[in-house]
Amino acid sequence: MNAPLPFNALAIDRASDSSLHRQLYERIQGAIGDGRLAPGARLPSTRNLAAQLGLARGTVDAVYARLAGEGCLVSRRYSGTIVAPGLNPAPGRTPTATSPARNPSPDPEWSPLQLGLPALDLFPRKPWTRIHARQARQLSGAAMLYPDPMGLPTLREAIAAYLAVSRGITCTTDQIVVTHGFQDALNLTAELVLKPGDAVWTEDPGYGFAQRTLAARGMAITAVPVDEEGLCVGWGRTQAPDGRLAVVTPTHQFPTGVALSPRRRRELLDWAATSGGWVLEDDYDCEFHYSGRKPTALKALDLQDRVFYAGSFSKTLLPSLRLGYLVLPPQLAAAAGTAQQLRHRGVAMFEQMAVAEFMRQGHFARHLRRMMLAYKARRAALVAALERRFGDRIEIVLRAGGLHVLARFPKAEVDDVELARRALQAGLKPSPLSGQCLSHDLGQGLLLSFTNVAEDRAGHVAEALFEALG
Repeated sequence: MNAPLPFNALAIDRASDSSLHRQLYERIQGAIGDGRLAPGARLPSTRNLAAQLGLARGTVDAVYARLAGEGCLVSRRYSGTIVAPGLNPAPGRTPTATSPARNPSPDPEWSPLQLGLPALDLFPRKPWTRIHARQARQLSGAAMLYPDPMGLPTLREAIAAYLAVSRGITCTTDQIVVTHGFQDALNLTAELVLKPGDAVWTEDPGYGFAQRTLAARGMAITAVPVDEEGLCVGWGRTQAPDGRLAVVTPTHQFPTGVALSPRRRRELLDWAATSGGWVLEDDYDCEFHYSGRKPTALKALDLQDRVFYAGSFSKTLLPSLRLGYLVLPPQLAAAAGTAQQLRHRGVAMFEQMAVAEFMRQGHFARHLRRMMLAYKARRAALVAALERRFGDRIEIVLRAGGLHVLARFPKAEVDDVELARRALQAGLKPSPLSGQCLSHDLGQGLLLSFTNVAEDRAGHVAEALFEALG
């Protein structure tokens, strides 16, 4: 049995430009990599290590949570936190993003409360690895050639079947394009129906990346306000009647979480049909709805074929896959095929084959059910922990679904950008609400993702956030 790792091996250099969070993270990671912390070795409790190193307990817990999310540590209820038993790093080598033993996070800057990430610790590594290995052994000659620019037919078939059951969307495989995530779907949509100078409606607040992408293509962005019913369609029709495309998140609006009301859905579809406009439905987290009936997909109501439907595997599997899909209006399928030939020669075949088989064997459906239950529990645990720690200093806005909560701090003496900066210094990564707004102010607040905050870590993360915000 290895001797316990001495505390001075994890000593923090307070004169360093590197944050306390990063230093501790790199020291523990290095100790695992060079064997000083062997698989199965027990780490000190967060309270004990924080006291010995003179750190806030929340900082230590944030580092433990990050390493657990990357597969390096395992939290066990009665035996504490241990190094993952399956790790086998090379002697004398620190695990890195290229080391297969680490199962690393796709984002080297990943931190608790960070938006846009699924639960990294819930990813089904074993079936995924088995499928990949089998696909590699059985790789056919056809799979070694250039892929179909529209996507692997078996994957498109699996996606069509999934959407028919989960979202009520009826479409043929010819209407489906496999994309490099939402960005690729957005660019393809723009190429099919827009030209430079066209007016585009975007939600405000909304997904800034989509706004910047369209602006970079020369489109005129109209920031349409959002209220408790979602996109204010009437405002858009009045202020930008020449709009050619509306980019919306109707199931769980980003970042407010509200669902587009049935009345607004009818208004939006009527606008598209009568004006000759188009709608791009970004259904980025539709799988995760925790109370009440899940809103119907806008595409399922699209009788005039004016809606593009974009989905992604980034929130259900891994962002690093860079895989998504776009359901086309049928009249644009042929044009999309031509555009794909000119844009690129398709998405990497190996990943498409693996995802298709993962879906065919039922792993995808089981994984989604597991994530749903875990997310519901994690959200409840984090909200309860925040309310206990902050008391009347916090107001949490809960919606029926989504991957984050909105926390407002009515007694804060600084703006939400400064609050986010302070949290980042403590190893946490919430996002300021004001940063998502273009023209319409929705006040101050922090967007807190709960996906990578396990239930037994919620109290520590809440404590770390409380200490960071002061």
